[in-house]
Amino acid sequence: MRVFVAGATGAIGRPLIKQLVAAGHEVTGMSRSEERAAAVEAAGARAVVCDVYDVEALSAAVAAAEPEGVVHALTALPPKFNPRSNYLKPTNRIRTEGTRNLIAAARAAGARRLVAESVCFFYRPEGEWVKGEEAPLYEDAPGSFREAASATIDLERQVTGADGLEGLVLRCGWLYGPGTYFAADGSSAEEVRKRRYPVVGAGTGTFSFIHVEDAAAAFAAALERGAPGVYNVADDEPAASKEWLPVYAEALGAKPPRRVPAWLARLVAGQAMSEAAVRMRGASNAKARRELGWQPAHPSWRQGFAESVT
Repeated sequence: MRVFVAGATGAIGRPLIKQLVAAGHEVTGMSRSEERAAAVEAAGARAVVCDVYDVEALSAAVAAAEPEGVVHALTALPPKFNPRSNYLKPTNRIRTEGTRNLIAAARAAGARRLVAESVCFFYRPEGEWVKGEEAPLYEDAPGSFREAASATIDLERQVTGADGLEGLVLRCGWLYGPGTYFAADGSSAEEVRKRRYPVVGAGTGTFSFIHVEDAAAAFAAALERGAPGVYNVADDEPAASKEWLPVYAEALGAKPPRRVPAWLARLVAGQAMSEAAVRMRGASNAKARRELGWQPAHPSWRQGFAESVT
């Protein structure tokens, strides 16, 4: 299959390029940086340097690749996770305007299938603690998360409603592994080592994690299998922060996390993050396992954390 990967040098894009090349696909990877594009070529793919907001250049790049499948794994996250800042703003623009541009380019190039990255932690925080894809999303999330939720929902609607394309959305869990905030050299790891990443309140907020290699494998599977629609891509063990955070700290060789009341977390980290720490819902991967024929090689963060930070 001829595949065009937008976001080829991101946390998911890097392992995805390698997996697709190894499987025998003809791959073109897009990057905004000449320096990073060299890594795409080193992995055995053709590299193009392009910005998703340059509509003419984007259309030409996608058309030249003549793709059967297009992957949208574009984000613009800063190196350091800072919940007090509007760190998601550039990615929000990508998920709205950038998605629109990429869909138009894919359709014009005659692509058949489009697989796009979303997230699985915007389910409405009510009812059961682990959600399937049919559960309502948190459209009125607090603070800066509301804009992020709106942009994410817009991306999903654009992709699944794209005329002439088989649109699949992969709602990924919290990424860990190389190039992520939870990598050994990531900003979340740094905060945990400094004991500035506490268990908030009762620590009931439920996280779903996914290793970047497993997320990439889900994208590779979705290019070939599965009906259009939405899929949660996460490991087999959604877990409350009071469960996973001490395990992550131990894997890093750090002291156990502190515990702080929710009101203090709200003052320090803001309403959105303090609420997520106690109310966020996890996600079931049953549909992706069943319909994409995919399963994570790292079925639980319990083993995955230790393997990824050593």
